[in-house]
Amino acid sequence: MKINFRILLVFHVFCSTFLRGDVRTPAIIGSNMVLQQNQENKLWGWADQGELISVSISDQSHKTTADSMGKWKVMLAPMSASPKPMTLKINQLIYENVLVGEVWLCSGQSNMAWSLGNADDADLEVMTANFPNIRLISIPQVGTQTPQEDFNGRWEKASPVTAKNFSAVGYIFGRTIHQSLKVPVGLIDNAWGGSACEAWIPRERLGQLEVAKPFMDSWLEIEANYDPVVAEERYEKQKIKWQEKVKKAKALGEPKPRAPNRPRNPLTGQHLPGNLFNGVLNPIIGYGIKGAIWYQGESNSARGHAYRDVFPLMIQSWRDAWKQGDFSFYWAQLADFREELMEPASQEWAELREAQTYTLDKLKRVGEAVIIDVGEGRDIHPRNKQIVANRLVRHALAKDYGMDIPHQSPRYREMEIKEGRIILSFDHVGDGLYTFDIREPIGFSICGEDKKFVWADAKLIGKDKVEVWSDSIEKPVAVRYAWADNPVCNLYRKDEKITLPATPFRTDDFPLLSIGR
Repeated sequence: MKINFRILLVFHVFCSTFLRGDVRTPAIIGSNMVLQQNQENKLWGWADQGELISVSISDQSHKTTADSMGKWKVMLAPMSASPKPMTLKINQLIYENVLVGEVWLCSGQSNMAWSLGNADDADLEVMTANFPNIRLISIPQVGTQTPQEDFNGRWEKASPVTAKNFSAVGYIFGRTIHQSLKVPVGLIDNAWGGSACEAWIPRERLGQLEVAKPFMDSWLEIEANYDPVVAEERYEKQKIKWQEKVKKAKALGEPKPRAPNRPRNPLTGQHLPGNLFNGVLNPIIGYGIKGAIWYQGESNSARGHAYRDVFPLMIQSWRDAWKQGDFSFYWAQLADFREELMEPASQEWAELREAQTYTLDKLKRVGEAVIIDVGEGRDIHPRNKQIVANRLVRHALAKDYGMDIPHQSPRYREMEIKEGRIILSFDHVGDGLYTFDIREPIGFSICGEDKKFVWADAKLIGKDKVEVWSDSIEKPVAVRYAWADNPVCNLYRKDEKITLPATPFRTDDFPLLSIGR
């Protein structure tokens, strides 16, 4: 019998290509990625049911089989940081230039999403962004109630081209870790401008939180009544009317009227509870990370009281989903914004900042970067992302990497009323409290039993105390500091080469504006 080897070769190719299922991995696993050092790292993907999966990297090899749903996973043994490129093989897949180092998730809303190309000194930052051992990946914005398993994206080396559109805070944070530790760094950006904290939490968990009920109820009503088809039809009618007005305005030589905005479907946006947990977080859950940095709160500023519970729940829900223990989580407190007050008054952003600070006492391995001196009254997006990133990275360098550097802002500890004055004591004062620009501390207000605050006089006492008083109040009961959307304040801790601003606070527990929202 004569064998036709050409037919045999074609048959072999057919079998290997079509009879064997192609193994796939999510986009978070691929060439140029960074694996987290000194811990197990999960790799996962899809294949045909029962298919044998062979994984190899460096001196490791692992085998598993795809389950009844076609899913598989393996756990890589811990590896030390290395800039030496490695090849990861998963059956027919070959991923090149894989490194081992530190991996951080960069999340939040627009101030985290804000690109390096739009930050202060963007020209200098972008032209010097040549760090081939810093790797970047961004998650597309998908808002959905259906958990997503993958996304369209890929790891890339940091360069002037790739870093320009990456998160400024994330990139500068990662660059400092890279330069300080001299190890590769992987940065994952999944921030979404305008996003509400509730959208980052699994809906079933948020629904169990009593303070979230008003927000949840409002969305239940929207979901029951919003019709995207009707909204689009309404927009088309508005557009026709607008076009008619444009013609009339042109004939009369008048300015062109503003065009109507095409409606955005709120059900696929960044506010609906659970949308972002499902859409931009779920595809990467389980990928080995060192921790997360977070810059968000502006969209929750009217719900500061609820944020006391919502924000810690979000962090805990991420940690629970990751199954990696209490990974580090550091956030930027809201910066100063809006008009300055002529007289003391309660304001929403102050309440949100307080809620952020309360989270320090509720969870382990967390930290807060106070940036009350960084904001711009007319711009919700401060361009000085360098200070924000530097204050965040101080927490990581001190807490995660054991460096002896200042990282915590002064924080109110206790008060004492003495002879018509209030003596405030602070923790985390470094070499001592310090006032910027002028000698007198400013930004303090004080009240008596009538709860009406007035601006206060103040002076530093020793290393860790501030004395506060007002000649108009004989029996003071409470003090507030930097308690406004855009406070004028100047209290810092001072160390040899760094100052960090004091954390805004109040000593009272008077009712908040945001209760019940």
